[in-house]
Amino acid sequence: MVLILSWCMTLNTMWQMIQLHECIPGTRFDRYIDLGRHAFGPRLGPWIVLPQQLIVQVGCDIVYMVTGGECLKKFVEMACTDCTRLRQSYWICIFGSIHFFLSQLPNFNSVAGVSLAAAVMSLSYSTIAWAGSLAHGRVTEVSYGYKGTGRADYMFRVFNALGQISFAFAGHAVVLEIQATIPSTVEKPSKVQMWKGVLGAYLVNAICYFPVAMIGYWAFGHDVDDNVLVALKRPAWLIASANLMVVVHVIGSYQVYAMPVFDMIERLTMKKMNIRQGMRLRLIARSVYVAFTLLVGVTFPFFGDLLGFFGGFGFAPTSYFLPSFMWLIIKKPRKFSVNWIVNWVSVFVGVFIMLASTVGGLRNIVADASTYSFYT
Repeated sequence: MVLILSWCMTLNTMWQMIQLHECIPGTRFDRYIDLGRHAFGPRLGPWIVLPQQLIVQVGCDIVYMVTGGECLKKFVEMACTDCTRLRQSYWICIFGSIHFFLSQLPNFNSVAGVSLAAAVMSLSYSTIAWAGSLAHGRVTEVSYGYKGTGRADYMFRVFNALGQISFAFAGHAVVLEIQATIPSTVEKPSKVQMWKGVLGAYLVNAICYFPVAMIGYWAFGHDVDDNVLVALKRPAWLIASANLMVVVHVIGSYQVYAMPVFDMIERLTMKKMNIRQGMRLRLIARSVYVAFTLLVGVTFPFFGDLLGFFGGFGFAPTSYFLPSFMWLIIKKPRKFSVNWIVNWVSVFVGVFIMLASTVGGLRNIVADASTYSFYT
C-alpha cells in the first residue's frame, strides 16, 4: 500500500517539477535551487532547497558506495570460492577507487552511456531477484508476522521502513538538471520529451520494485535480508551475475547523482577562492568528494539503516512535499479545489515521513553501530 501510494504521489510531484521548469516564458529553471529561489525568494530559497538536495545526492552516493562494495564482495566470493576472503571495507574501497577516474567525466552528457548501462542492469538484476525468489520458494517455517521485538523497537523500524521506501523515488533531486540538457522551443517544449522519459522511467521503476518487494517477502517472510540477492545462492552463476549487475548499476547511478554536486563545488570554489576552471580544479574537488563518500560508506556500512535515514531526511522533502509546496506558491490553485487538496495532502504526508523515518533511521544506525566492529 505504501509503495503504491508513494509511486503515485511522487509521479505527481515529478510532473509538477517538469511543468515548473519553464513556468515563466523565456526562463528555464535548470537547477532545483533556481526553482527554489523563484518560489521562496532569493534569500530563503537556497536555505530551504539546497540542504535537502545535497542530502539526497550525497546520501545516494554514500549508499551506492556501501551497495557496490557489498555486491562486489558477494560476486567475487561466489565466482571464486577458493580465493582469500577480504573484509567488506576493502571491497568498498576497491569499488570507490573506480569513481576517482569516472568522476573526471565533464558533464551529464558524458555519462549517458554509463547511465544507460546502469538502467539495463537495474532491470536485469531486479528480474533475477524476484524470479530467483519465486524459484526458491518459501523457506521452511516462513513467518509473515511481526518480529518478536519490543513495542518501541517495532515502531522505530516501521518509521525506518517509510524512509527506505522514500529512497526508491529519488529522481526529483536531479530532474531539472537532466531536463536542462533537452533543447526547448515554443513549438517543442522540453517538458513534452521529459514527461515521456519520466513515464518510461516510472514504468521501469514499478517493474523493478514491486515484484522484488512482494515476491521476496513471500519467499523469506520477515527474515528477508536488506539485499534479497544475499539470501539467494543458487544457481550460483546467475546470482553472481546479478550481484555484478548491481555493481554496474550503482557505478552509473553514483555519477548521475554526483554530477550536480561536482558542478556546485566547482562553481563555489571559483567564486570564493577566485580559482579558474580547469583540469586541476576538477581533479582536486571531485577527488575530495569521492574520498568523503568513500570514508563515510566504509565507516557506516548499514545499508538498510542508511536508506531509512537518508530517505526520510532528504528524499521525503525533495520528492514528496517541496514540489507540491512550490506548486501551491507559484500556481496558486483555488482553495479547496481538488488540486489544492491533493497538494496539501502531499505536504502533510511528506512531512510526516520525513520526521518519522529520520528518527527511525538514526535510531537504528545508533543501535546497530553499538554492536558493530568498525572497518571490518
